[in-house]
Amino acid sequence: MPLAVVFLAVLPALALLGRLEWAVAWLYLSLSLLCFVLYWRDKRAAERGGPRTPEARLLWLGVLCGWPGGLMARRLFRHKTVRQPFRLLFWCGAALNLAALGGWLYLRTH
Repeated sequence: MPLAVVFLAVLPALALLGRLEWAVAWLYLSLSLLCFVLYWRDKRAAERGGPRTPEARLLWLGVLCGWPGGLMARRLFRHKTVRQPFRLLFWCGAALNLAALGGWLYLRTH
């Protein structure tokens, strides 16, 4: 969870320094919040036998900038932390997102 908190704290700092557009920082913060809420709802549904959020939706939202919120929710709610295929795909999605962000930042400055 510290990784996600630090990452989300660095984004506004980069925006303040002019190294990142505020829209990108807001995108990460917004999608992370949405992802956090969806994990929380899915955990509640799992405990109560209600309709679940499809894993593909959680994973794609992580790829699309929501992985910090998903990571915080996974740790806080102890949800989706054991099943190996999901864990691997989650981290692959986060790595893909970070690679895309890094590539975009690199191309933007060169």
